[in-house]
Amino acid sequence: MVTHVSAEAHGDERGALLSFLEGERGGIRRALLGLTAEQATSRPSASELSLAGLAKHLAEVEQGWIARAKGEPPAVRRDESNWHECFALAGDETIESVLQYWKEVAAGTEAFIRSVPSLDDTFPLPNDPWFPPDERVSMRWVMLRLISETARHAGHADIIRESLDGRAAFELVTEERGGGRG
Repeated sequence: MVTHVSAEAHGDERGALLSFLEGERGGIRRALLGLTAEQATSRPSASELSLAGLAKHLAEVEQGWIARAKGEPPAVRRDESNWHECFALAGDETIESVLQYWKEVAAGTEAFIRSVPSLDDTFPLPNDPWFPPDERVSMRWVMLRLISETARHAGHADIIRESLDGRAAFELVTEERGGGRG
C-alpha cells in the first residue's frame, strides 16, 4: 500500500491522524481506478459489498461522525427502512458523484479537526443500543474510529478488486506511476 505522509504529519498529531485517514481513503479510490460502472457496482463475492457501495458507505459514516462531533445530526439517517441503500448506489447516484461527495466530506473533516481547540474535547456517543449510555468520546477517538473503519473497508476493497480482475489496488498505483507488475 502506498501511503503519502505529508510534511505536516511529522510531529503534528492532527496532521498525522488526517494523513493516515487520507491514506486509507486512497485505498478505496485506487480500487475503483479503471473500472466501469458495472464493475464498480458489482458484488463478486458472497457479501453484498461493491466498491461503489463501500465508497458511499464510508462517505456517509465519516460525515455522520463529524456531524455528531459538531453536535449536529448526520446528513443521512439510516434505519431498517433504508439500511440497504447504505452500501449501494441509489437513485441518480454515480461513482463520480459519490467520490465528489466524499471529497467534500473529507475537506470538512480536515477543517473541523484542525479547528477544534483540543483533540481531548469530547462529544456524546449516539443513543444507540450498541454504545454505552451517556458515554462521551474525544475528537482523537473519532479520528481513530474513522481510520479503523476506513482501513477495514479498504481491505474489503482490495479483495473485491482482485475478484473483479485479479489486480490489487497497489498494482494500479505502480502502473500509474510508470512501473509494472514485475
